[in-house]
Amino acid sequence: MRRILVDHARARAAAKRGGIRVTLVEGLAAGAPAPPDLLDLDEALNELAALDERQAHLVELRFFGGLSIEETARALDVSVATANRDWVTAKAWLFRRLKQKDRGV
Repeated sequence: MRRILVDHARARAAAKRGGIRVTLVEGLAAGAPAPPDLLDLDEALNELAALDERQAHLVELRFFGGLSIEETARALDVSVATANRDWVTAKAWLFRRLKQKDRGV
């Protein structure tokens, strides 16, 4: 699913129509910042995979696969507590990375 969405975003960007915006935040509140560009998210996930492959896979399962934290823990063969910890850590890392990208760092 991730590959399909990224390929679609690349095709749209090539056509000069802009990228698809996505979010990792569950239950967005009004006035929340704009979600990250899908191509930026793909790049950030590749960087995260280089640092921690399990966390990157967890994000893919949760975000692109729509799995619950319990389903993700079973798929990765880890405890729910570990999956929760990895989810929080991965979201924080991605947030910082995407924020840097928005600022052009």
